[in-house]
Amino acid sequence: MAVKFEDYYATLGVARTATPEEIKQAFRALARIHHPDVAKNKIQGEVKFKEINEAYEVLGDPEKRRRYDELGPNWQGGANGPVAPGGHHAQTRTRDGESEFEFSGTGFSDFFESFFGNRPDREAFAQAGRDVEADLLVTLEEALRGSQRKLTLRRPGHRDAPERTDTYQVRIPPGVHAGQRIRLAGQGGKGTGQGSAGDLYLRVRFAQHPDFSVQAADLHYDLDLAPWEAVLGVQAKIPTLDGPTSLRVPPGTAAGVQLRLRGLGLPLPDGTRGDLYATARIRIPITLTPEERALWEQLARMSPFKTRE
Repeated sequence: MAVKFEDYYATLGVARTATPEEIKQAFRALARIHHPDVAKNKIQGEVKFKEINEAYEVLGDPEKRRRYDELGPNWQGGANGPVAPGGHHAQTRTRDGESEFEFSGTGFSDFFESFFGNRPDREAFAQAGRDVEADLLVTLEEALRGSQRKLTLRRPGHRDAPERTDTYQVRIPPGVHAGQRIRLAGQGGKGTGQGSAGDLYLRVRFAQHPDFSVQAADLHYDLDLAPWEAVLGVQAKIPTLDGPTSLRVPPGTAAGVQLRLRGLGLPLPDGTRGDLYATARIRIPITLTPEERALWEQLARMSPFKTRE
């Protein structure tokens, strides 16, 4: 089956020369619009959110971006079909003529699965049925609360059985973590002879979030502060996976200071939750009105504070 090239730069609306910060800003702006929890049209929002997440998964990673740029939109031009990054032709059949399994509902396109996914060895086919594995895109909200996901698997035909498509309702348990494998026993490749069927494994990959990064069970949030907020303190409204909350920023908060909100991270095995850390970033105004400039100049003259001797 032909695999459609995905133009990740067009998906995020950035130029191929975009800086990492421009790519990050474009992703965050789109993710805040299309995130399933806030999108006006939930179905369309979920589709678009997966598309921009996949694009950022590649373009936001320097190594994946380099491989993607080397691949280019003419990746199908080779005489022997598509060439995956690293120079290996994408496998389409096993040694006994069996076609590859094809997934739908994992959250990733066929293009991503072909060139950036976790692919099992297509040549390994023992007496027992081979295990089948695919990545499963999971949002942080799903990791916190759990969810049900519809997944379809097209099973290739071979000499003993026709092609068929199976549909599963996959339970994503609360507290699932990145890298965890969800096992569907006996749903992999069919065994030969008396061999048992293999298993189907879904490897969890967290969707990029517009507000949070993840470290183990802790969430990290960049808290932008105006200079006067850092100096005087402020009650800042910030997002959490449980909804907006108010965070007290004490007077004299310096850039890089982490403010902890206990128990607002992801679930831990013991039933508790990790923490949410808000890291202060001081943002300064770029343009000033004459009145604002006069006030800053007055402050500079009267303040005894010195950064250099």
